[in-house]
Amino acid sequence: MSGRGVLVTGASRGIGRAIAAAFAAQGDHVAIHHRDSAKEAQSLLEELPGQGHGIVQADLADPEAVRRMVDAAAQELGGIDVLVNNAGVFIDHPITETSYDEWRTAWQRILGTNLIGPANVTWCAVQHMPAGGRVINVSSRGAFRGEPNSPAYGASKAGLNALGQSLAIALAPRGIAVAGVAPGYVETDMTNEHLKSPRGEEIRAQSPFGRVARPDEIAAAVVYLASPAAEWASGAVLDLNGASYLR
Repeated sequence: MSGRGVLVTGASRGIGRAIAAAFAAQGDHVAIHHRDSAKEAQSLLEELPGQGHGIVQADLADPEAVRRMVDAAAQELGGIDVLVNNAGVFIDHPITETSYDEWRTAWQRILGTNLIGPANVTWCAVQHMPAGGRVINVSSRGAFRGEPNSPAYGASKAGLNALGQSLAIALAPRGIAVAGVAPGYVETDMTNEHLKSPRGEEIRAQSPFGRVARPDEIAAAVVYLASPAAEWASGAVLDLNGASYLR
């Protein structure tokens, strides 16, 4: 079976769906991970060009479910050459407007899915990954700019960046490169409500281009960072925010 084996978490919709489609379009074989979006995952499977794709399911906050999911993906793909840690959750929990129970629940859920989950997925995937492998983390502009209404989200993405940079050093001797992308607003189901609200124009105006990103623009960057040509980008986190936040 030619083509690489690519596991994309949170692949059933939004950015993850575009990433899965981009890898499949260049002849790779994709394992579509979802938590509870079986219908969307199946529709993506039917849309992907080529053969050798599959669907895997797990709640990334469940360590044993993660291990089973990654092992199933490796079996389906005949190994894992590329891992894209894309799955994430965003929950509003501004510190001045939430109860202590709501605050603690939000932190536990967000860190469990957005940081500890990718850490566990990566550990499991590396057991199946050969030299030349790639790990690409989908972070966020919020890791740098801050997320006042969802501080756990910003912290989880900052942690994901630090995890990626630590693993870029740890895995280089095995020939595995690790990099990340940090999008700003992207047109997805997750952001649709905000973009259609009265704040939509304000959000688009954050970029001097006067718009937000398309999922395929994020996917193109992920495909590049996962390519053989991008080994020297290991440790990098690429901003994809249309100059809406510069650092």
